[in-house]
Amino acid sequence: MLKALIFDVDGTLAETEDLHRQAFNRAFAELGLPWHWDEALYADLLTVMGGKERLAHYIDTQHAPEAKALRGLSPEIHARKTVAYGALVAEIGLPLRPGIARLIAEARAAGIRLAVATTTSRPNVDRLLAANFPPDAAPFDVIAAGDEAKRKKPAPDVFLLALAGLNVAASEAVAFEDSAAGISSARAAGLPVLATRSRYTDSHRLDGAFSAVSDLGEPDRPHRHIAGVAWPGGVVDLAGLIRWHETLDGQSTPVQAIGTNR
Repeated sequence: MLKALIFDVDGTLAETEDLHRQAFNRAFAELGLPWHWDEALYADLLTVMGGKERLAHYIDTQHAPEAKALRGLSPEIHARKTVAYGALVAEIGLPLRPGIARLIAEARAAGIRLAVATTTSRPNVDRLLAANFPPDAAPFDVIAAGDEAKRKKPAPDVFLLALAGLNVAASEAVAFEDSAAGISSARAAGLPVLATRSRYTDSHRLDGAFSAVSDLGEPDRPHRHIAGVAWPGGVVDLAGLIRWHETLDGQSTPVQAIGTNR
């Protein structure tokens, strides 16, 4: 029986990644650092999961001679970046990706529990939710954020935290992800994964997802099917997810190998 849906945040709930990139650049400028992360560089840095870890990787690989001193500055850089991200969300807005609000509403109406499992920090999650849901009406029962997990994705820790908070088994839930590392994380926790491509993961392999689509789709804006399970009308809805989940019938999750089809 399907009891819960668990969502990644960055690139899955919303196209947040470029705001994170811009926020890092604002933090660099505030501190007088002559650094600028363009889109191509940031796409490469996204292979490192977690903003703090991404910054440390950049320092170690691009500024090795002064890495020790710069590491000491990292907490202030990241703190300023978090503030800058919140300001950007307030200035620009950050809408949910197609189909997300619809599926969340369907799940809430049906009594399906909802969770977030993300490598981003809790303040970033809170800002996204505040921008898209009324005060005190955020729909998630559990938010498992990056700072709470011992290991970042692709380790399963954050999804295991979400499952524990929901008090459901992995066989009773479906995860939603947009990246190869995220899919690996969810699968390592025993979860079946529905993958959507995002701006910065368009070239990622999606091995391990049972279905891959451009987004969840809306009745008037159907998604593009990529591979695996197809959804009638180009829309991933709760009824379709329940029907798919019922086909598992207690057996091992059938997992499609999904490559770089576009």
